[in-house]
Amino acid sequence: MAKAEKGKSIERRQANKIQIFFRESVGELRKVSWPTRQDAWNLTKIVLLVIVVMGVYLGLLDYIFTALMSLILG
Repeated sequence: MAKAEKGKSIERRQANKIQIFFRESVGELRKVSWPTRQDAWNLTKIVLLVIVVMGVYLGLLDYIFTALMSLILG
């Protein structure tokens, strides 16, 4: 096999791998059970609530530890 033919063969194999990847990806995405708009909104509200609660919790801890350090260090 000549060098040019060998190069084309490798390019063809790589192109086929890319095509196979996209074809399989689309097939897998069709199998996904997507949430409804209402489910997505409910989950978003839960995530936002957890973020706010954790922010308040970490803020309180930061405040407490800052106050303790200022007492210790004078």
